[in-house]
Parts: sequence; C-alpha cells; structure tokens
Amino acid sequence: MDSEAEITLGLLNAVHENSSITQRSASYELGIALGLTNAYLKRCIKKGLIKVSQAPANRYAYYLTPKGFSEKARLTAEYLSSSFGFFRKARDQCSDILETCADAGWCHVALAGAGDLCEVMTLCVADYPVKLVGILDERQTSDRFSGLPVSSRLMALGNFDAVIVTDLAEPQSTYDSLVRDISPAHVMTLPLLKISREKNPPKRQGMA
Repeated sequence: MDSEAEITLGLLNAVHENSSITQRSASYELGIALGLTNAYLKRCIKKGLIKVSQAPANRYAYYLTPKGFSEKARLTAEYLSSSFGFFRKARDQCSDILETCADAGWCHVALAGAGDLCEVMTLCVADYPVKLVGILDERQTSDRFSGLPVSSRLMALGNFDAVIVTDLAEPQSTYDSLVRDISPAHVMTLPLLKISREKNPPKRQGMA
C-alpha cells in the first residue's frame, strides 16, 4: 500500500470513529502536517467519500458516505493483503538467514533494530539452534522488546557471533554504522531491506 492510500485510509477511519474530529486532531492522529490533512480531507469530500455539515459553535461534523464506507473497506483489505504479504516475505527471509547462521555455527546472534521485522525474527528463531542475545536500537525507549533486552550500545548485549539488521526505518545507516565496528561478514542483511553492501564505511579508530 502506498503512502497516499494509507493516509486516506487513516482519515476515513478517523472520521468513522469520531464525526466531531477536527483537522488538527486528525493531523495529530495521522502524524502528518495540518496542511496535508486539510488537502486530503478536501480530496475525500470532492470524491464523495466524506460529507460535512455545520455543527454548533461554528464547528463542522464529518461523516462517511456509503461510497466512503465502500472505499474504507477496499483500502482495509488492501492494507491487510500488503501486511500479510510483508509477513510472508519477512518470515521466509528470516528463516533463510537464521539457517545461514546455524550452518556457520553462529549460535549467539544480536539484532539491530526493534520493530515488526524484529518480531518476525523472534518467531522464526525457535526452529533453529540459534539464540537471540538482544537488540541494538538507539531510538527504543524501553529496555526490552519482544522479550529481548534492548541497548543503545552493541557491546552491552554481551558476546555474539553475528548481527542481523532488522531496522525497517533506517536499514542502510544501521548497516553502515555496524560495519565500522565489526566485520561485514558477520553483519547479516535481508534482501527486502535493499541494503547496499558494496561500499563499507571506514572503520572507527581503534577497531580491528
């Protein structure tokens, strides 16, 4: 699902759940700029997906039209389909990479990046003689995620044989940072992250 369809679905859901929603609260809920929210709202009204009526205190009430309900259902199905497609692809690639680790005798593996891909990895690991020792993530505020310890420092996770990049937000920069400290041969990447391994940044001073 592309970002435009995702924003439209989010707006339709927001209006369905709360007809008295304001553009500002919708902007906050969707995590987009107020001006962009206004543009999408106008587009949905023009397409006949949302109708607007005057409410007390110079406010507006928004409602989904029958066409809006149909579009919401269609976009929801599309979203679920893309989500399941991602899960299947992620599951297969996580299994492949864990099998590679097992074949190499790498029994202790760290993950780099908390999130959906990390959770898929924790589900797949039970089928392999590999232990996940923890997660490297500088953005995560909790000290645990998906049952694993989280740290902003890789070495705080203890001994490990390899690191698997599971960062969906900034996979390339996470990979580039890792290979400054450890051998690229021990930094594993999944094809779906589209990480370039061709040019590795120079190692930091003091690193082997």
